[in-house]
Amino acid sequence: MDGDRVEIDGGIMEGGGQILRVSTALSCLLGLPLRVRRIRAGRSQPGLRPQHLSGLEIIRDLCEGKLEGGEIGSTEITFTPGKIKGGTHIADTKTAGSVCLLMQVAMPCVLFAASPSELHLKGGTNAEMAPQIDYTVMVFKPIVEKFNFTFNCDIKKRGYYPQGGGEVVVQMSPVKELSPINLTERGTVTKIYGRAFVAGALPIKLAKDMAAAAVRCIRKEIRDLYINIQPVREPDDQAFGTGSGIIIVAETSTGCLLAGSSLGKRGKNSDKVGIEAAEILLRNLKHGGTVDDSLQDQLIIFMALAKGLSRVKSGPITLHTQTAIHFAEQLTKAKFTVTKLEEEDPSKDTYIIECQGMGMINPNL
Repeated sequence: MDGDRVEIDGGIMEGGGQILRVSTALSCLLGLPLRVRRIRAGRSQPGLRPQHLSGLEIIRDLCEGKLEGGEIGSTEITFTPGKIKGGTHIADTKTAGSVCLLMQVAMPCVLFAASPSELHLKGGTNAEMAPQIDYTVMVFKPIVEKFNFTFNCDIKKRGYYPQGGGEVVVQMSPVKELSPINLTERGTVTKIYGRAFVAGALPIKLAKDMAAAAVRCIRKEIRDLYINIQPVREPDDQAFGTGSGIIIVAETSTGCLLAGSSLGKRGKNSDKVGIEAAEILLRNLKHGGTVDDSLQDQLIIFMALAKGLSRVKSGPITLHTQTAIHFAEQLTKAKFTVTKLEEEDPSKDTYIIECQGMGMINPNL
């Protein structure tokens, strides 16, 4: 600690942008001045990339904070938060940097703002190494709203690698506190649905091929369920650039949502894209958890902030999740325990993530 500035090593564990997102969001919420060193030390291009910088800037603007070291390539920043206020805020990566990652950093903060917020997030909506916007709307949103808040996510324009150019508008109102969640009963899979999309110069046939290949792959494991994957061509006025991809969601009798997704890229066979998404979904269904491996780490910050005991049953704990837990514990009074479930089917790799949340109270309400 430097005075009372919290020191964060950005190079440990997952060693990427996630450390920055979790620690700056919590710094903003708790009013803790922060220094992050060795930012993205383990990456091929260390330091801040445009999307990380946009994330830091939106947090700074949300709370009228002070940011030093905020430039592309910087490996150290200091951040001094102010008071979180609502209103309209814009973040633009000016690249295909993910709007979903911008949402991840800003959302916990605006929940504890003084008034409703509208976030205009610009960049890539369907980008590699990040959740696709379809995942955010179809899986993340219904599950995270179990913490007892709601948000609206309007996809104005989709943007793809390499230019980006997408825009999403997120509207949310502040809450007094978050409720804990209990996601421990998986239930049985009752439906499987999804969308295979193309945009720009690509023919709809690619979307149909992706969907058909995905269905064939799932059919080998799950025979008796209707699978509804819609092939879609994104309207030209609602998409910038050329892109393709697929997301497939399985819904269970207890309301769990698990997904698999994949993006097309030049030279990648469309059947392969569909099969990749189907295999990710099947792998997520096999472990018996109630959340998939993309949702796991996104719930950690909300569990840490909630009032009371949250419990989530998951498959193998990802490095992203371990990292989120490490920094949530370092910065808040939340306590996490991760327990392997031995008594169940030993062939399944299943865990319970428990968190006694810190019970963050919105001082503005």
